[in-house]
Amino acid sequence: MNVRRHIPTAVIAGACVLGMTALSACSDSSGGKADGKLNVTASFYPMEFLAKEIGKDHVKVTDLTSPGTEPHDLELSPRQTAELGESDAIVYLKGIQPAVDQAVAQSGVKHIVDAASLTRLKKHGDEVDGHAHTTGDNGTEHDEHGHEGHDHAHEADGNDPHIWLDPVKFSQVAKGVGKALADADPAHRADYARNTDDLVKKLGDLNKKFEDGLKNKKADTFITTHAAFGYLAERYGLTEEAISGIDPESSDVSGSRMKELQKLAKDHHVDTVFSETLTNPAMAKTLAEDLGVRTDVLDPIEGITDRSKGRDYLQVMEANLAALQKALGAK
Repeated sequence: MNVRRHIPTAVIAGACVLGMTALSACSDSSGGKADGKLNVTASFYPMEFLAKEIGKDHVKVTDLTSPGTEPHDLELSPRQTAELGESDAIVYLKGIQPAVDQAVAQSGVKHIVDAASLTRLKKHGDEVDGHAHTTGDNGTEHDEHGHEGHDHAHEADGNDPHIWLDPVKFSQVAKGVGKALADADPAHRADYARNTDDLVKKLGDLNKKFEDGLKNKKADTFITTHAAFGYLAERYGLTEEAISGIDPESSDVSGSRMKELQKLAKDHHVDTVFSETLTNPAMAKTLAEDLGVRTDVLDPIEGITDRSKGRDYLQVMEANLAALQKALGAK
């Protein structure tokens, strides 16, 4: 495991002659932490969830994004950047937190896993139509014409990073994280493999709940604050319409987009506008008032707080399913 890079060898050797201090310092010099756990840094909650579920008692996980913080705009302190370089392993998702991407690239850590490299990302804008998509047994998507995927207008400039909101894609990421932790800590390879299998099964069960829970529904279009649910919409044959695009903090919403949403809400019998837990619900409330419909929460699970409808990813995803079923009139 990782040796603290900033402590010179001579200092550690000298410390080994000093009583209790020697125990800690000599332990560090042996190539691992005194508690024997793998030091894993996660960029934000979904990555923390994977690391803890797969690592269990063998890992100590530090989340760079504190609970309640919107992860897209995270800025790292000098201390966080320094501590990142002392990690035994890093689990992050490139493309969602620019400050983290830069720090990881400069960290010098050997065992780094980028979740974005473990499944196929796509470009999504503020409108994603999942009706043309079918899903093969291997979890990849293609449309009915055999192409790799289709998005409506309003295409985004970059890839959509919100892969964790599709349980199938998140399962693919989990397998890659499991292999990365095993490479960083070969002594516990069997445990990581077993924990990964357990998590993949839980995610498979969650996928089945969404498939069954959204089969019989009166409507198939839902409106969200920002475009976080494109992969979910594609997976289950829904249409996501977002007030703004991929950036949850964007307040630059055109009048034409608001008129467009008003029209499609009437055309597709939308009775709910979804807000989130970590961002200002003002835009969702304004649109809902204009339409004369209700608001509810559809959580992108970028962090767990006291306002979250569950204690972890799996519980909040099930709350999301219940919210969608209510909004879409699913039985």
